[in-house]
Amino acid sequence: MGAATDGAAAWDARLGWAFGLTAEDPAERAAALDALADAQENVRAALGRYNELWSLNLSPAGKDPWQDPAFLRAYEAYREAGRHALPDALWNRPPGDIRTWPGLPYALLFLEWEARFPQEWTRHAKKWGTKQLLLRAVAVPGHGETARTKLTDLVEIVVRRPYRCKDREYVHVARAIDSEDLRRRLETAARSDTPWARRHAGYVLRLLDHPEVPNTIHVWQKWLAAERTG
Repeated sequence: MGAATDGAAAWDARLGWAFGLTAEDPAERAAALDALADAQENVRAALGRYNELWSLNLSPAGKDPWQDPAFLRAYEAYREAGRHALPDALWNRPPGDIRTWPGLPYALLFLEWEARFPQEWTRHAKKWGTKQLLLRAVAVPGHGETARTKLTDLVEIVVRRPYRCKDREYVHVARAIDSEDLRRRLETAARSDTPWARRHAGYVLRLLDHPEVPNTIHVWQKWLAAERTG
């Protein structure tokens, strides 16, 4: 199970349907959700077979399951099923530069889905640990224009909404892609009529201005307390 090492065309062949998850058209999103449900059911079925054979091989006979051809086939079937589903396909990314990883568009898609349609993401693919790992992985400088634009959009979306689990990780992304465009968007959000947007955008701007300040829960809580009493 995990991220594939093959090229962009292979990723698109397996997961191209997933871009419908962030479509504005509800019918297109519904079709993508149906495709996701089918892919996830295939993963569950393959995992069930894998676990069944694992249990059989742990019988009193004490066989090594990795010497059983049927078990190996079940394991490979489980891995292959995961390559066609989200978030499974994003797990265990191979070593290397994430900026050139063929799976990067799908990592960004997974994050965009959570940002734009949080309730659907939560209902169908909630994995906070995956969100956190992806945000930490993409928080590097030097992204191409397409990825930088997408990440800038995501930072803006997230600071304008009520806090969700692991959203604080977007500070690392903002620091990695810091730009005049990003700061203008954050400054606009910091002047909005929404108290949450003002607090969150202001916090990100402060940490951009002060790179020596760690993005810790303590710093975050102090900022919120100061904003409430300020």
